[in-house]
Amino acid sequence: MANLQVRDIDDKLYETLRSRATQEKRSISQEVIHILEKYLSLPTTFDRNPTDDLLKLSGSWDDDRTAEEIIGDIRQNRRNSRRFSRSHELFD
Repeated sequence: MANLQVRDIDDKLYETLRSRATQEKRSISQEVIHILEKYLSLPTTFDRNPTDDLLKLSGSWDDDRTAEEIIGDIRQNRRNSRRFSRSHELFD
């Protein structure tokens, strides 16, 4: 088996690790191995750069209308709500 030596660990981090190892009834070395195994067994969240996916979406909404026409359409389809009128305040 290979050995791993870690130097210059922050005191607070070490104390947290020691405390966690004690709670789990493990040695500090066993706790470190457990944490590494648990972390490395997680599936990778991003197989590729998420920025690339975002850039692919830009410009993907094609519409023949101008921005002003779209804004006008949105405003025209809004419904008035009494939700924020004076009689419906949180502490009235």
